Amino acid sequence: NENNTEADADSGELEELMASLPDPSSFAGVRLSPADFEKDDDSNFHIDFVTAASNLRASNYGIAIADRSRTKKIAGKIIPAIATTTSLVTGLVCLELYKIIGAGSGDNTRKIDDYKNGFVNLALPFFAFSEPIAPLKQTFAGKEVSDWDSIDIDRDMTLQEFIDYFANEYKLEVGMVSSGVTLLYTPMLPKKKAEARKAMKLSEVVTEVSKKDIPPHVKWLTLVVCCYDEDDEDVDVPEVRIRIRN
Repeated sequence: NENNTEADADSGELEELMASLPDPSSFAGVRLSPADFEKDDDSNFHIDFVTAASNLRASNYGIAIADRSRTKKIAGKIIPAIATTTSLVTGLVCLELYKIIGAGSGDNTRKIDDYKNGFVNLALPFFAFSEPIAPLKQTFAGKEVSDWDSIDIDRDMTLQEFIDYFANEYKLEVGMVSSGVTLLYTPMLPKKKAEARKAMKLSEVVTEVSKKDIPPHVKWLTLVVCCYDEDDEDVDVPEVRIRIRN
């Protein structure tokens, strides 16, 4: 009941604020002029706005909030970066983005040496560019794969179905399954615990073992799987992604 009362109060306050806004038609002919940021002029309320906006974002993302004085100090240090390093890095990123957008296809597909890594130190000044290194490639199931590739499974299956999938599809025995730092399965688990987990959906195993709910925005689980072939040799397996929500 207390939560409902607070929600009603917030809703009422929001409606009052919306009602106090001037009618859009009253802005006809109004022209806006850009204002230069000035942290030392308290009459312009620049620091007050930055403090309020940054603390709202901090509250949303669990970041420690900062009072007005600390915000003013931080803003004073950021100003030079906005005009120099940040703008330079943004420009270099955009140049690479143009290459990706116009990458083409077939014979016109851009090669890796068309792209560039940039190294910059404005204090020296120093500017250097190099070609990026291609990811290490290996063979899996007759295909060439890298760390950018994954095995995508379009449904949330039980752990036993997952083990059977690798046995039937790739002739591999699953030796370990983990999600992040959470170990979900290994044949060395106590028999009772292993059998209980095998009957559960993978998403349920993650929740059960990690003691944490999967965030509602997460649609895919990423699993690391260790496998052995028929000769009991280790096989490098790409990351496995399991769709748990549409």
